[in-house]
Amino acid sequence: MAFDTSKNLSGIGALLIVIGFLGSVVPYAGILSLVGVILLLIGLKGLASFYNEDGIFKNALYAIIIGIVGVVVAVATIAITALSALASLNIDLANIEDWTNAGTEITNYFTAADFSELWTIIGAVIIAFVILFVFAIIAMIFFRKTLTQLASKSGVGLFATAGLIMLIGAVLTIIAIGLLLIWIGFILLTVAFFQMKEQQN
Repeated sequence: MAFDTSKNLSGIGALLIVIGFLGSVVPYAGILSLVGVILLLIGLKGLASFYNEDGIFKNALYAIIIGIVGVVVAVATIAITALSALASLNIDLANIEDWTNAGTEITNYFTAADFSELWTIIGAVIIAFVILFVFAIIAMIFFRKTLTQLASKSGVGLFATAGLIMLIGAVLTIIAIGLLLIWIGFILLTVAFFQMKEQQN
């Protein structure tokens, strides 16, 4: 794949991720993020070949896989715990006739039942957030390696800056500012891709 194509795909992918971060403000933001991740990976694969540095692609791939695993484990933790709690309260979701009032029906069970099941679900949510937190940091450590290698190979120091900001953001995801820092990191990453020049190899 040509250098310019790889660079542009990576830049466009990073930009779509930036837009996807806006969530409910932008329609179909989740799809944009997914497309962005795919384009970013394809572009990084081309840049890894151009610079003859496999780690540029592999570390990014590891980061994405780790992130996906973290989300799956966290969601599964909440889902399994919630279904178990509902079953112990004899709530059968298949028998709920009016799903528009499902929340009210389930709440009525909890108000009449032992609140230990509710605390079990709350505990599962907390554990899920901890899982996401740990996996996010690990994923960002790998992604920062990719960006550090890109900075070294391309001579564009903004890659390293973006990687550092994203890692700090991952550590601070426990508070809202962490997500903002990751978003800013992706903005810098987008700019960095479009600053690359082929002769810097």
